Amino acid sequence: MDVPYIFERFRIDTFELVFIRFVYYTEYRTTIQPFAPDNEVSMNKKDKLLTIGQFASMHGINKKTLMWYDEIGLFKPAVISPENGYRCYSYHQSPILETILLLRELDVSIHEIQAFMKNRSAASLKSLLEEKIADLDLQITHLQAVRTTLRTHHQNMQTLLAMDLSRISIVEKEERCLVTVCIDQNTSFEQEVEMITAETEKYHLGRLHKASYGSMISVDSLQRGSFDDYSRLFIEIPFLPYEAGLHLTPAGRYLQAFHKGAWNTIPKRYQEILAYAREHQLKLHGFSYEMGINENVIDHIGDYIVQIEIPIF
Repeated sequence: MDVPYIFERFRIDTFELVFIRFVYYTEYRTTIQPFAPDNEVSMNKKDKLLTIGQFASMHGINKKTLMWYDEIGLFKPAVISPENGYRCYSYHQSPILETILLLRELDVSIHEIQAFMKNRSAASLKSLLEEKIADLDLQITHLQAVRTTLRTHHQNMQTLLAMDLSRISIVEKEERCLVTVCIDQNTSFEQEVEMITAETEKYHLGRLHKASYGSMISVDSLQRGSFDDYSRLFIEIPFLPYEAGLHLTPAGRYLQAFHKGAWNTIPKRYQEILAYAREHQLKLHGFSYEMGINENVIDHIGDYIVQIEIPIF
């Protein structure tokens, strides 16, 4: 479900419901005429009936919806004309219909709504809404995560279009929480896939595109010239709160560079990065974080671009 649409629909529904409540209240108030003789009290607006088309239009729905609700016994018209079978509705039915429409907007099934309508009360509505609000919160969190992933891909594409592959620069990074799995030179590709899959299931990712993935190699290994001594794979999940066992990347300055080409040519790029750090008297520490940024727009591994970021003391 599209959450922005829900917000807009709720805004409209709120306006309509306030209007309906105002009409309902004013009609109720105007029926109180203690000093008018009974034979002088004209029929109040509340007692006037609306055609199915008028009632449907007032609530922003199709009249076929009202016909269907009548057929399944969910929402009956106030009157059905014995002459022509036309359905007519009264103003005081509006709050009930708006409740049904609100529940349908929250994806409450017809069966659930029918059960609620048979035992309608403040307590039952409160319980039902609490359940659906919790579901909606999960949908909002999911869409926020998807939006973050899309923004990351968009940023990567912007970087690709403007990048200078030979450049080494210093960037500011925020603190991040990463899910990591330990590997070494003896870890097979199949084992890596199994471990990453297990972690995605643990955090209920569902789809791989809902996170970013990469690898980590320690600065100590790089300085020893052990450029294939990768020790961890990482998963960056949007909005993941810190908990024990997660890897926390430091906030602050990072040395950033890019490498294009096959993996066996990346040691040369690391040698250039280390030389740059020595020349500019930069002390590197922790891990180098590698992440591919163009795998979804290339067909050949020779075009693969890796973003390299290493914390600076």
